[in-house]
Amino acid sequence: MENTFNHKFYNFDSGLRLVVVPMESTKTATVLVLVGTGSKYETKEINGISHFLEHMMFKGTTKRPDKLEIARELESIGADFNAFTHKEFTGYYARSSASKTDTLMDVVFDIFLNSKMDENEIEKEKGVIVEEINMYRDIPQRYVGDLFEQLLYGDQPAGWDIAGEKNIVTALKRQQFVDYFTTHYVASNTVIAVAGNVKPEEIKEKVTKYFENIRQAERITKLPVKEEQSSPKTLLHYKKTDQSHFILGFRGYHMFDEERYAAGVLATVLGGGMSSRLFTEVRDKRGLAYYVGADSDSYTDTGIFAMNAGVNNDKADDAIKVILEEAEKIKSKSITARELQQAKDQAEGVLSIALENSRAVANAYAGPILFYDRTLTPEEELDKIKKVTLEDISKVANEIFVNEKMNLALIGPFEKEEEFRKILNL
Repeated sequence: MENTFNHKFYNFDSGLRLVVVPMESTKTATVLVLVGTGSKYETKEINGISHFLEHMMFKGTTKRPDKLEIARELESIGADFNAFTHKEFTGYYARSSASKTDTLMDVVFDIFLNSKMDENEIEKEKGVIVEEINMYRDIPQRYVGDLFEQLLYGDQPAGWDIAGEKNIVTALKRQQFVDYFTTHYVASNTVIAVAGNVKPEEIKEKVTKYFENIRQAERITKLPVKEEQSSPKTLLHYKKTDQSHFILGFRGYHMFDEERYAAGVLATVLGGGMSSRLFTEVRDKRGLAYYVGADSDSYTDTGIFAMNAGVNNDKADDAIKVILEEAEKIKSKSITARELQQAKDQAEGVLSIALENSRAVANAYAGPILFYDRTLTPEEELDKIKKVTLEDISKVANEIFVNEKMNLALIGPFEKEEEFRKILNL
């Protein structure tokens, strides 16, 4: 796959980084501001503040004091806009017609630079955050992911919920937001990505003006994650549900480990679609689940390889056994050359589709700059995937699928862990 875009990367004296990705074939543009902070950068007394701050950024600025102005201005041009908080980054974006790029930049940059964090708005938003936490905890297939990371990492930032705990969130004070905002949302910790039908030099010129007085400070580092595990672990969350939702997972590779590419291919073969091994064995052959899949995810210092499913309560143990058997088969026999090629072709197809979307392109370029401090194009990523061999798959399967690194988080009407522990110790 040839290099699709002739991107331009700019480093400013302040430490701010900008990538502009011209896409002549699209009619849209996306403006993204990505900040290198998230819940892993929090202490217990402010757990949830990264996510809460994301909400507050839409509640008015010095330039747009009425919070409705932000939404009204973006909606009046038909923009798709939102924000997201991760454990290691937070992003703000807006996408619309490329002819409205100036408006997109003006609003998104204003949010980042000039948010007021009004005390009354903070108090009102506490109720919103609590309801968001309640909502996600009522969605088992989502909440089980939080429980899984809690099981893996315990009482350290990597194991805490991104949204925080209700009692902590409701006790937060305005000064804590201001302190966090002014120390984390700084030039050296920020990447701007603009993708779409735009001209790089024009974007650079405007960004230079907008950010001439950007906050500057040393980038704050997070505590390293402690990983300790010597035997399989389980976490059952009792809930009266019609279906059990679980993640059966292992410790994987961090984002600076080249083995993560092979782990990604392995996840595709195991659970990346209707022709995958888990879909075939768990759903098609046995009818145990509606959804079943596998995923490999990497953070800066840890990684996860997870297999998940939503199954009939009476068949949860059967589904877990089948998934373990499939993992064991790959350990002992690896995968076929055809499966390997199919997974690579699938990755190329998914990437080709994504690269037609200016928002996906902005994300694809901004992330590597934030973490590697250089551009790593989607094509370069794909090239690494294409170089994965059958031997690589066999190696990572034997490194990942180890009994003592196994973890099971499950939500369902179960109170006793013994039965599931027996399965994991097979």
